[in-house]
Amino acid sequence: MLYPHLWAFAVVLRDHAVRVRRRAHGDAGYTTETVVVTALLAVLAITVVGIIVGKVLGKAHSIDLG
Repeated sequence: MLYPHLWAFAVVLRDHAVRVRRRAHGDAGYTTETVVVTALLAVLAITVVGIIVGKVLGKAHSIDLG
């Protein structure tokens, strides 16, 4: 399962895509383009955040406290 903040981010992006689709109902081509670009940016953002979180947690777990 995704981290809770990543899950919330994905939900916000999905809601944004739904709003964009509803608002641009008359121009189907532009809506499709917007949804595809939004989805690609969402996947990219989730991937980047996941990589950063993984690296930070890996570094934090490698710190010797004792």
